[in-house]
Amino acid sequence: MPILSAEYYARMILTARMQLRRFGLDDGHNLFALDDDPAVMRYLTGGPGTPRAVIDSEMLPRFIDAGREEPPMGFWAAESRVTRAFLGWFSLRRADAKTQAVLGYRLRRAVWGQGYATEGVEALIRRGFTQAGLERITASAYEENLASRRVMEKAGLRFTRRFRLTSADLAAADTSFQEGDVWEGDDVEYAITRAEWERRAT
Repeated sequence: MPILSAEYYARMILTARMQLRRFGLDDGHNLFALDDDPAVMRYLTGGPGTPRAVIDSEMLPRFIDAGREEPPMGFWAAESRVTRAFLGWFSLRRADAKTQAVLGYRLRRAVWGQGYATEGVEALIRRGFTQAGLERITASAYEENLASRRVMEKAGLRFTRRFRLTSADLAAADTSFQEGDVWEGDDVEYAITRAEWERRAT
C-alpha cells in the first residue's frame, strides 16, 4: 500500500474502523459496484442499479463537487482503516435552513449488520453539531427499510413524521431515476437536535 501524507489524513474523518475520505475521479467503479447489488438498491429503485453512464456523468461529479464544502459537510467515501477496501458512502448536506442538515448513507451488503452504518452516522452527527454549527439533523428511509430505521434510532434520532415522496424528490435523489418510479408506500423521517445530542453525550 502507498504511504499517504499527513495532509491526506488531515482531510479525513476517522472512526474506530473506518476512514471517511473525499471522492475522487477513480471512484466510479466503487459506486457502480455498490449500486449494482439489487439488495442495496431494494428500497431505492426496487432492485435495478445505477447505470455506469449516470454515475460517471451525474452522480460522481456531484459527489466530488460536494467535496468543496467544509467538513463534515458533503459526501464521504467510507474505507476500512485496515484494508482500505471501499465500504460505501455517507453524506451530510445542509437543508434550506443553514443550521439544519440531512444525513445519508449507503453501504455494501458485505458489511451490513456489523455496526458500520451507525458508526459513520454517529461520527457525522458529532462533527455536525460540534464543528458545523448545526442545530438539527434529519434522515429518512422507506417505511419498510427497518434496518435503516434501526441505524437512525441507535444513533439517537427519533421518529418525526411520515411522508410521501414525489417524482421530483426521487429525481433529485442520489440514484438513477426513471419517470414513474414512485413508491406506493410512505417514507419516514427521523431527527435529532443539538440539545438532544448533548444530553446523550453527557
